[in-house]
Amino acid sequence: MQQETAAHVTTPPAVPRPREGGATGGRTRDPYFDNAKYLTIVLVACGHAWEPLTYGSRAATAIYLTVYAFHMPAFALISGYFSRSFDMAPGRVKRLLTGVVVPYLVFEVAYTLFYRWAQDDPGYPISLLDPWYVMWFLVALFIWRVTTPLWLALRHPVPVALAVAALASISPEAGGDLGLQRVLAFLPFFVVGLTLRPDHFTRLRTRRARLVALPVAAFALCTAYAVAPWMDAEWFYHRKSVAKLDGVPSWAGLLTTPALFGLALVLTACFLAWVPGRRTWFTALGSGTLYGYLLHGFIIKSSRFWDWYDHPWLHTPLGELTVTAAAVLMITALCTEPVRRVLRAVVEPRMDWAFRRTGSSAGS
Repeated sequence: MQQETAAHVTTPPAVPRPREGGATGGRTRDPYFDNAKYLTIVLVACGHAWEPLTYGSRAATAIYLTVYAFHMPAFALISGYFSRSFDMAPGRVKRLLTGVVVPYLVFEVAYTLFYRWAQDDPGYPISLLDPWYVMWFLVALFIWRVTTPLWLALRHPVPVALAVAALASISPEAGGDLGLQRVLAFLPFFVVGLTLRPDHFTRLRTRRARLVALPVAAFALCTAYAVAPWMDAEWFYHRKSVAKLDGVPSWAGLLTTPALFGLALVLTACFLAWVPGRRTWFTALGSGTLYGYLLHGFIIKSSRFWDWYDHPWLHTPLGELTVTAAAVLMITALCTEPVRRVLRAVVEPRMDWAFRRTGSSAGS
């Protein structure tokens, strides 16, 4: 894949199709999508690191709201794009179990034990049906992926998924087990990813699209700054239904769900327009984002448990920049090959002993 390097480019760069099943391991990987995954996980880490800084800082709150408006939708969209080939074939089911279910079980228990130790609460229950902190995304990814054949069979899957999300937003019982509120709230973005084709990304990666993205992103940031004093970030978390938000009528979810969906798609497009297509120093880290995602929660929660943000200097402009740099360095380190090598047995286990030989590599 070539990136625009000259002032006059007559044709946009091509975006190769992802290899079957997501192109992992020794198969050829597309630098553009690895870059996008790395930059997205950086935003996830920064968002978690910025949250304590939003108390008392309007600028930090504005940046925080802007990032939260699209970073998880972008993650879900990219996940959907690389799930287009999922068809319940044995090889793909194996990868789903070893790459999503097993890490969920391992880290859900690990986070619970960590909480017991850090909070001196040995009785804190282990509940595989109530994802702790960042673990909800693995539950969501499993549910989304196993329902992929259903969404691909529909004539208009995105409107249907959006209707499901809107209905879930007005249901007071949608949160509960398995983080279902978030699963359904971010479902439309995964389904959008299922419907995308390489030419959609090609259209984004033009000089015109990048120039348009700048004022759009600037307008979004200015709007976030204007609403920062009263805007509740809970709208972007989707941890609970609109029916459970204070002072908000339950029917409002029928309007806010498509509105927030549209906002997230626009900002995701702006973000993807500026993702570099060439191989960079961080391209290889894109294949390790699951490691960074699963591990960074321990550090983020440690900062809350042991009051790292109590130092007043961290709430100054220079301190906020330091927190940002630390978050970037942290997530970068957690995505590196040495970390992956140590934890591969629990994050990407092969587990050949648990599966029958199919006699064919199809779907692997």
